Amino acid sequence: MAGSFADLPLNPALLATLSRHGLTTPSAIQATALPDAIAGRDMLGRAQTGSGKTLAFGLALLTRLAGRRAQSRQPIALVLVPTRELATQVTTALAPYAGAVGLRSTTVVGGLSLQRQADALRRGTEILIATPGRLNDLTERGDCRLDRVEITVLDEADQMADMGFLPQVSKLLAQTAPDGQRMLFSATLDGDVDRLVRRFLTDPARHSVDPPAGAVVTMDHHLLHIEMADKNATAAHIGARDGRVIMFVGTKHRADRLARHLLANGVPAAALHGGKSQGQRTRALDQFRTGTINALVATDVAARGIHIDDLDLVVNVDPPTDGKDYLHRGGRTARAGRSGTVVTLVLPDEKRDTARMLATAGVTAQSTGVRPGDAALARITGARTPSGVPIAAPAAAPKPAAAKPSTGAATGATRGRRRRR
Repeated sequence: MAGSFADLPLNPALLATLSRHGLTTPSAIQATALPDAIAGRDMLGRAQTGSGKTLAFGLALLTRLAGRRAQSRQPIALVLVPTRELATQVTTALAPYAGAVGLRSTTVVGGLSLQRQADALRRGTEILIATPGRLNDLTERGDCRLDRVEITVLDEADQMADMGFLPQVSKLLAQTAPDGQRMLFSATLDGDVDRLVRRFLTDPARHSVDPPAGAVVTMDHHLLHIEMADKNATAAHIGARDGRVIMFVGTKHRADRLARHLLANGVPAAALHGGKSQGQRTRALDQFRTGTINALVATDVAARGIHIDDLDLVVNVDPPTDGKDYLHRGGRTARAGRSGTVVTLVLPDEKRDTARMLATAGVTAQSTGVRPGDAALARITGARTPSGVPIAAPAAAPKPAAAKPSTGAATGATRGRRRRR
């Protein structure tokens, strides 16, 4: 296994860019997967969230396609992802490396202008990062052809199956070059993903660097047993901590209600769910990343693909019903070797189902009975008594003045990113 990026057959421009970003040693999934990926093999890659899967496939496809030029509406690499947020994250992560080797990338997702995305494809792009629904719309309109796609990546393939995208994903994969390379990367690879593997992958290399349950040794798990009457107050105390927290709930309406409750108690908060516009979702994430808001109240739309640096606490205000969902919610913390805590609020009638769910996830959690203001709640989560003074939701930041496009190899990628905001 490679001990440094310099030991891998990467494009020299990528090695220089990695060095400028302070990256010299590949993660486990990168070290094991990159040689086969660069060699063009089909692949199954599994590793926990935050382990570097994006660069594991991204550096490979960029090395293989460096300097190429795509024709109008005919990308030569495709990265399929389940959510808009993950598409944005992949685009951002790959942007400096794509620019270094003269490759253009375009992101197509729902919630943004279909015509603008069609125009970007018409101008030409080598790497297309897309959600299945929006890409299917564009192919049906004739705005995009996939028959020249030589490398296809499915990131979080199992979630696409879980979300009902399997028919669309299969339809899209069938349009790509039949002898092209296909790579599936995910924190878990099971269920309906097997159908995709059998149909579309040929003798895939398999790289798995974590235990099947995905347990993270730097992550602490706690069950906090509460009464129904204390649930919102407990969430408000946790939200008032000195530090950010993601709170997961079961429905978008519940997310909106809890965010309003937190604001009414003086906790800067915002909701993130599929009912929000793309602008609202992007603004909430930006405000959370910068610390403008302390609590991000999310449905499972944020459980995959959202990377927040140095987030040390995730709270399941509503326990997930599935062990896989628990792992992906918890995967927002303890990323890249850092430590973190996952807390689940458990009502009396949820004890049995929660215990079953944790057993499925392969997680052992410490149980504690708490009430708002308890020392145990403060010790585990950093909870503090909120001010109780209502505050308004933070306003959107003013839009920056439009910048003139620069010249050079990265110009297309830069213009594309500006159009997609």
